[in-house]
Amino acid sequence: MHEIAFKLGSLTVHWYGILVALGFMAGYWTAQRRGVRDGLAPEAVADVVFWLFLGGIAGARVLYVVSYWREEFADQPWSHIFTTRSGFVFYGGLIGATICGIAYARWKRLPVWKLADALAPSVALGHAFGRLGCFMTGCCHGRLCDLPWAVHFPADHVTRGAGVHPTQLYEAGLNLVLFGALAWWYRRKQFDGQVFALYLMAYAPVRALVEHFRGDYAPAKFVGPLSPGQLVSVGIFAAGVGCYFTLRRPSASLQPTIPNPPSA
Repeated sequence: MHEIAFKLGSLTVHWYGILVALGFMAGYWTAQRRGVRDGLAPEAVADVVFWLFLGGIAGARVLYVVSYWREEFADQPWSHIFTTRSGFVFYGGLIGATICGIAYARWKRLPVWKLADALAPSVALGHAFGRLGCFMTGCCHGRLCDLPWAVHFPADHVTRGAGVHPTQLYEAGLNLVLFGALAWWYRRKQFDGQVFALYLMAYAPVRALVEHFRGDYAPAKFVGPLSPGQLVSVGIFAAGVGCYFTLRRPSASLQPTIPNPPSA
């Protein structure tokens, strides 16, 4: 755990910010290259990515504030919501970015689901970098374990230096696998929106699995046996299934070919 990367005078640069920025740039670059192969103008991808970024930041912050209102914000002035450095929830960012991106694409009359397919693998790639930032910061940590690959954060960390599951690394690795699988499938997709739907259906169980090893939730946050992340994963998976079957169209290769009438 090395939260601070370096200092420039009074400016402190954190690893989390560096890695999130690297993830954003890697995601943008790969999405733009992918979109060109599908006939999307680089400018269209650039424009929608800007609005995805704004919607993602807002959504991630809103869900965090709602989730931890009693613990961190109820007794604080409203300015505390905007002045604290940490506090973002990925699922909130995903939901906020999706709503904002669809609204912008509809407004500009851009092909929504072509854009979604081009962006979906890159979301997984950027998320992998973000989880590495979590690891460097020590947030989203795992529960206690004595496995050979257990990690030990400093003694002043909430885990008190005990061995815990490296859940941030678990999720970073699984997101990289997901990125590779979706990028491979993108060239073979059968309808617009398929890759985005597959991302939702694939990431939801990945997140639910990693949540099983998380150790940073208070018992009061659980709904029955489900953590907050697992609960939202159910909805995300259902949304993916809904998108898949709503957007699916008969493959052109399966449609009968009608021969041209003979010329007179």
